[in-house]
Amino acid sequence: MTTRTSTHRRLLIQGMFAAVLAGCAGSARERSTGDYVDDSTVTTKVKAALLKDPVVSGLAIQVETFKGTVQLSGFAKTEEERSRAASVAREVGGVQAVKNDIIVR
Repeated sequence: MTTRTSTHRRLLIQGMFAAVLAGCAGSARERSTGDYVDDSTVTTKVKAALLKDPVVSGLAIQVETFKGTVQLSGFAKTEEERSRAASVAREVGGVQAVKNDIIVR
């Protein structure tokens, strides 16, 4: 194998590796693969914590996570339940912020 062929092969491999890494990177509006996995884990932990809490009706509350920010939505019977759901979510590891869109009805 000539030096020229070896150099071309090495550059091709480096370029392919860079393209793969770029495809996994996130942006302000998109999550990287790692962000997606982290957010899924946080969502699961928050949902489990809400289901365990005696004050919160965890089945009536939806949880979504984007880059560590947890959004709670759904319905609560009282303002206490609404506030408690946000407090429970904030206590979960990996939660950076909580947006509480739960409606009291």
